[in-house]
This record gives sequence, structure tokens and C-alpha cells, in this order.
Amino acid sequence: MKLAIDERVRERFPDLVVLVTEIRDVRVRENSDELEKFKLEVYERVKSRYNLESLKDDPTVRLYRDFFWRMGIDPTKIRPAAEALIRRILGGEGLPTINTLVDAYNLASAESCIALAAFDADKVEGDMLMRFAEEGETFLGIGMREPKILKGGELVVSDSKRLIAIYPYRDADYSKITLQTKNVYLMTCGVPGLSSERLRKAEELAIKYITKFCRNKST
Repeated sequence: MKLAIDERVRERFPDLVVLVTEIRDVRVRENSDELEKFKLEVYERVKSRYNLESLKDDPTVRLYRDFFWRMGIDPTKIRPAAEALIRRILGGEGLPTINTLVDAYNLASAESCIALAAFDADKVEGDMLMRFAEEGETFLGIGMREPKILKGGELVVSDSKRLIAIYPYRDADYSKITLQTKNVYLMTCGVPGLSSERLRKAEELAIKYITKFCRNKST
């Protein structure tokens, strides 16, 4: 699997880096007592590093917010993914329990302050392409009741047949991680100004947590 970036996207964002890696043979469960305990450890690390008053001024948060503004998205209304997770932790809510794999990479996202996404690899058809959306394309995101009709110009990721994400904040329903998922494409979502090294460290952390809590013990 590879992710190609369309020339028009590359021209507008020449220093944009996005990482994609495959994790095979995972076991996804509804929840895990071990993972719930581990969440508390990560929460303490996040709380020691950030506070609600100054979070918006963190350099990494700022880069994601600036990118959102450039894409016509108000980051005070639609929060960048990692910032939203960190805010939940700082506000005492903690992270939602979705399933062990999503919960694991959400922890890595909050701890690294880097946006992460994951797709069921067996539902993604062909290679992925990052491009600008065409007017009238439709997108059904996770939790959406009806497809959204795109205006055109949104930054999206598609496979050979359909959209799988509006980058870097909403993933498609059809390729989401479920309890039946066996193989995963993990996407580490960079924005201009973020180095490959920062993204690689976030990717490694996510792989570490996914491997720890989603090992298929039958292999």
C-alpha cells in the first residue's frame, strides 16, 4: 500500500508529510481492563505537559490550527484531532471507549500531539490518493446519518473507488475499524511545518500501543 499525493496538493503544501504503514493480524476487542488502567497513566503524562489555558499556543497545536484555517476550517469549532483528545483529558472527561485499537492510537495521538487515523485495510481498494475534492462528491463519515455533499477543494484521501477521509479530521464510515478488523492501515497525519522525525516518533508510539493491546495471541 502506498499513499500518493496529487501534484496540486504538493504545489500548495510542498513540505506536507504523511506516513502510512500497515499493521497485520490484529485482534480488536470492545474493551480491555489492562488498557483502561493504562489510559490513566497516559492521562497523567498529558496533564503534566499541557493545560487548557495555554494549549492553543502549543507549537504543534498551532501548526494544526494554522493548517485548518488555510483549508477553510475554523479550528475553534472543529478541533484538530489531537487537540480535541488532549482537551478531553485536561477537562477530566477522558477518552471515549470505542474499541481497543482505536483507543490505543487515540492515546498515542494525545501523548504525541499528532493526528492519527486508521482504516480497515481489507476494505480499502487499491492505493490511496490525497487530492482536492471535486464539487458534488459525497462523503459519509463515521457517525454521520447522511452523506455530506462536498463543495470542492476540500483536502481528501480516496482509494480507487471512494473517499476514505477528509484530511486530517474525519474518516469514512465504511473503512472504519471494527471488531472484525484484522489488518490496519495506520496514517500519521502531518501538516506543513511538522518534520518527518516528529511524525515517525508518533507512528512508532501508535504501533507500540496497538501491538501491546491488540496482539492476536493465536499467532
